[in-house]
Amino acid sequence: METIYLDVLIILNIYVNFFLIRTAAWFTHSPMKKWKCTAASVYGSLYSLLILAPQLGTLLNIFIRLIAAFTVVLMAFGFISLRRFIINSTAFFSANFILAGTVYAVYSWAAPELMHFNNACFYIDFSLVILVATTSVMYFLLWLVRNFLDRTPAETDCYRVIVRYREKVVAINGLADTGNVLVDFFSGSPVIICSREHFGIDSNDDFNLPKGFRLLPCSTVSSSGLLPVFRPDEVLIITDSSGEKKHVEALIGLGNSGDKAIFNPKLLKI
Repeated sequence: METIYLDVLIILNIYVNFFLIRTAAWFTHSPMKKWKCTAASVYGSLYSLLILAPQLGTLLNIFIRLIAAFTVVLMAFGFISLRRFIINSTAFFSANFILAGTVYAVYSWAAPELMHFNNACFYIDFSLVILVATTSVMYFLLWLVRNFLDRTPAETDCYRVIVRYREKVVAINGLADTGNVLVDFFSGSPVIICSREHFGIDSNDDFNLPKGFRLLPCSTVSSSGLLPVFRPDEVLIITDSSGEKKHVEALIGLGNSGDKAIFNPKLLKI
């Protein structure tokens, strides 16, 4: 009789859920707070206990898994609009299918005796090396897809960028510019360039920068230097022609952008 260790089962599923949620957020350029991601991961891991239950049948299994996935997405991303909920759910499902297929292929080849499936759940008495390698392969595959989608040209339009930081809410005319390829090398988040004046900071004032800012090396055609960047509480991009609103995961860089907030149009993809 096969032994299933509950600590391994729960830890495995928390790790996998956290990875899948973060992957879905990265793939859709959606903001994601760590505590929400962690809470949703722990909640989703509880469904893995179904592996200990008697066989529930295909239809009931599908129903339970759908409820689990949709509630995990709601906990992690919240409900912004039906369209964004469908997009985030699709990304989460896709990440699940790719990871499940990759894990099954790797462990079927390397260590089939360590796998156990029941009620649409799997248990692996896992090797940390194999698990990290498997999730790395999946991340690379999604990275290829994300890069392909980001290459497709974005439609030109007029935008409004709403930035909320603490008690301050700033609305700035947006400019989608593929020339802004600045990315924070710590978090991987893209950077939206705004003028200091939009946040009430004098152009020569280095003492009243937002709390927690850091300096990010950047360069333009004519110069290079260090750009102060900070993480706002919320960034919303509104497309004027359609009225579509999208919350995005991005840092704010305080540079010379005139009266515009300059962002890479890939933030509007998916």
